[in-house]
Amino acid sequence: MFSKCQLIKIPKLSGSKGSIYTILIDEEENTSFKNFVLNNQDLFKSEIKDIVSRLKTMGSKTGMSEYFFKLKEGNPGDGVCALYDEENSNLRLYCIRYGSQLIIIGGGGHKPKSIRTFQEDANLERENYILRELSKLITEKMRDREIHFSEDGMNFEGDLTIENLYYE
Repeated sequence: MFSKCQLIKIPKLSGSKGSIYTILIDEEENTSFKNFVLNNQDLFKSEIKDIVSRLKTMGSKTGMSEYFFKLKEGNPGDGVCALYDEENSNLRLYCIRYGSQLIIIGGGGHKPKSIRTFQEDANLERENYILRELSKLITEKMRDREIHFSEDGMNFEGDLTIENLYYE
């Protein structure tokens, strides 16, 4: 299915050290990150609190340092990664990291204990591939100078609507 999405900055998570964006696909009611929170808050309340706390810390104190992420969760060079989780955690949240000041958080979900890779879970695979495709489309828009980084590298500027996002 082809859709369009909007890059949306999350002011409550962003701060002086970094900006955190998420996406709103088509005319969905909630962003990908809000859906992630809503879908997991009942079963994994403490993990959701921990994820939100870490995102706030990144935005206001540390920036998007590599040690917060499991890198190379996508194709070479696309920046798709997962927010590092604790050894026994149940959730995985996918992101696109743009240096140490900017990330786009997508969706994710509950990772069953029995799986070793995201391809073994249809929801995790879908969320990962959405961000891979999004990264490719953002790169094209940057190459065409439709999207660029702000002078301080903390924000996206330009046309933040991404057309033809393909996902199943």
